[in-house]
Amino acid sequence: MEEQKININLSPEMAEGTYANLAVIAHSSSEFVIDFVRMMPGVQQANVKSRVILTPEHAKKLLFALQDNIGKYEKQFGPIHINGAPTPGSTFPITFGGGEA
Repeated sequence: MEEQKININLSPEMAEGTYANLAVIAHSSSEFVIDFVRMMPGVQQANVKSRVILTPEHAKKLLFALQDNIGKYEKQFGPIHINGAPTPGSTFPITFGGGEA
């Protein structure tokens, strides 16, 4: 089977990226929704900076790609330490919407 090559274009604006320090993940039977959020210390409100919607298959491929890249990173730079972070499966006191919760 011949390998397909894909050309991916990255505009200068997109290349700047968007900083996020929290990801909130939800899912249905047909999709995973990942909201990337920027939280600032001492501020009660945080805004979603980007939303990515994936099929379950692509969500799992993303999981594997992240695991692979984190392994490579830690091999080069050492373990990533998570200080004060919630454990997997825990919940955040987060509400969505523009009005009061």
